[in-house]
Amino acid sequence: MKLYVVGLGPGDLSQATGRALDILENCQVIAGYTVYIELIRERFGSKELISTPMKQEVKRCRLAIEETLKGKSVAMVCSGDAGVYGMAGLIYEIAQEYDPIEIEVVPGITAACSGAAILGAPLIHDFAVISLSDLLTPWEQIEKRLDYAAMADFVICLYNPSSKKRHEYLKKACDRILAHKDGSTVCGIAQNIGRDGECGRILSLKELRDTQVDMFSTVYIGNSTTRKIAGKMVTSRGYRIGGDNG
Repeated sequence: MKLYVVGLGPGDLSQATGRALDILENCQVIAGYTVYIELIRERFGSKELISTPMKQEVKRCRLAIEETLKGKSVAMVCSGDAGVYGMAGLIYEIAQEYDPIEIEVVPGITAACSGAAILGAPLIHDFAVISLSDLLTPWEQIEKRLDYAAMADFVICLYNPSSKKRHEYLKKACDRILAHKDGSTVCGIAQNIGRDGECGRILSLKELRDTQVDMFSTVYIGNSTTRKIAGKMVTSRGYRIGGDNG
């Protein structure tokens, strides 16, 4: 008995890996968040589809595990990568309450990588990925992570930078980071990654502070070497151009 936890990538199914699509083609049951199930329904509507809304992740995992224990081949789908703010960890945790099953995590392209490609090359050196959603993480802990990442001069990639209830969170995050980085630090916003309306914007950290984004945005804050080159956001890897780097 095997349960696959499958990353669909950032947008439509053209962004999914060949392995992910092969597994979905061959499994009997596909489980996932309602929005993701609707995205794949046209292609995989002949499968048994199980969905639950937001905040019912535990129920979703239990349903997928229970279908697997019936001897069915099951895939739990996630956007991006299943192991980056996805369902892989929760599946492993909840599966311990049941008879043993085999679990395989199938990677996908996470928003940090796909959004970076839109903007240029912002993640060439060390970087930190931080979610601004305080649904599962206390805001005080998020602030601490922002502080230390900024002090260490990481490029910072922000997931979930804003929502209707959290419209001030990006501004609050920028205020924390501005205590450690210059206001001219090169930043970027990638929107609607892999979907209609995909676009990117380069701006300064000072400008970013006063910019409104939405839940379909991924935000990048550069380090001290990040520059704007030919309209793109580029972080230096440290190579000596024209010389021997060893």
